[in-house]
Amino acid sequence: MTKEFYSNGKLLLTGEYVVLDGALSLAVPTIYGQNLRVTQTNSNSITWSSIDVANNTWFNATFNSDTFTVLNDKLNDEAWINTAKTLQQILKEAQLLNPNFLKNTKGLAVETKLDFNRDWGLGSSSTLINNIAKWANVDAFKLLENTMGGSGYDIACAQNNTPIFYQKINKIPTTTTINFNPLFVDNLYFIHLNKKQNSREAIAAYKKCSFNKDELVKNITEISKNIANTSSLSSFEAFITKHEELLSIALKTKTVKDLLFKDFTGAIKSLGAWGGDFILATGNKTTPNYFKQKGYNTIFRYTDLIK
Repeated sequence: MTKEFYSNGKLLLTGEYVVLDGALSLAVPTIYGQNLRVTQTNSNSITWSSIDVANNTWFNATFNSDTFTVLNDKLNDEAWINTAKTLQQILKEAQLLNPNFLKNTKGLAVETKLDFNRDWGLGSSSTLINNIAKWANVDAFKLLENTMGGSGYDIACAQNNTPIFYQKINKIPTTTTINFNPLFVDNLYFIHLNKKQNSREAIAAYKKCSFNKDELVKNITEISKNIANTSSLSSFEAFITKHEELLSIALKTKTVKDLLFKDFTGAIKSLGAWGGDFILATGNKTTPNYFKQKGYNTIFRYTDLIK
């Protein structure tokens, strides 16, 4: 018997960092995501294989099916150990949330398969957690909160097939599907900055910043609403530029445009943790050439990446 689960990847168009403090944020699920396949066996263990977009196995481990103890420790591989511990923690927490999960199982072969490059920051962790939550029949937001933490917008994207407004109201995740399909969609591009940003470290740094968070939440919420409703490219550019300026002041960090693309004629916005992963740029058919000349070759048109 085999079960399969699938979750969408994500991008946060507005509200990075401030979504943690209750700002209304605009997020979009991506065309790419992650699949999880579970097959029953008689092995008395859980064999786990994680496959990347190139069909290479980047992680594999065997766990005791009762205790989730790792049976094949790779003691000299720190990255492997960290991944195994994280997976072990997620499985244990899923069982705490649903005590019937994985009880009295004879054995399982589990395989995860990513549609996207692991370095893109589109949600390899959040899609995994959402898939495991589906498998365990538990609340994915609670599973995230009790394991890796974060705002939860990525879980909301994993569960929806349209753009969303996401907000934590009294710490409760609130998701509203919206119709976000700008008339100027052909002027929007996503460019990867050739490095993956550590979201946990970025969030920790944000929490140490001192500024009027209530005021920032209010301003970003307003910008999110305006961006979702504007039909003008020039207004959209003004809104994302203002968003960058506000976060730049709060984080005491230069915007990505000031740092890397001062001569770019369109508008640029960071997406997610500043300094890595994807940015959003406005432009025309020649825009990809500008970024390629600067060494950034992973470029998507909006409609090639977003559902």
